[in-house]
Amino acid sequence: MFNEIPYTVLWLIIAIILGIIEVATLGLVTVWFAAGAVVALIAAAFGAPFLVQLIVFTISSGVLLYFTKPIVRKFLDNKVQKTNADRLVGEHGVVIEGIDPSAGTGQVKVGGQIWSARSVDGTPVGDGKRVQVLEISGVKLIVKAVDDKEDI
Repeated sequence: MFNEIPYTVLWLIIAIILGIIEVATLGLVTVWFAAGAVVALIAAAFGAPFLVQLIVFTISSGVLLYFTKPIVRKFLDNKVQKTNADRLVGEHGVVIEGIDPSAGTGQVKVGGQIWSARSVDGTPVGDGKRVQVLEISGVKLIVKAVDDKEDI
């Protein structure tokens, strides 16, 4: 059966089937093999023997999978899970235990809750100082000191 189909058409069919599988699964696996099939199609178009086409397909698929999958995953795995704590960003609070980066201490009271905190620029912030929450890193608030005169 395969003897009747030109190799270029065979590789095109394989690439399309693998592309459809990738679209259906979004697993970022078959897309590299579909690309490998396109490279093998190019080799077939230049008249390479079928064994060479298979080798080209295997090597190009493997190389693409190995080198590009981690890069693509990095850009696609931006799944941020929102929590109720996210509402604290931008809020103001008061330091109840001095923030000391060298000792790794510091607590801030924001919205009636006490949080561990550190300053954004690594400077100490004394007890009673007002701060603004810039971000949340793990279970710590990243804060910056604000002027006592600033309206909270």
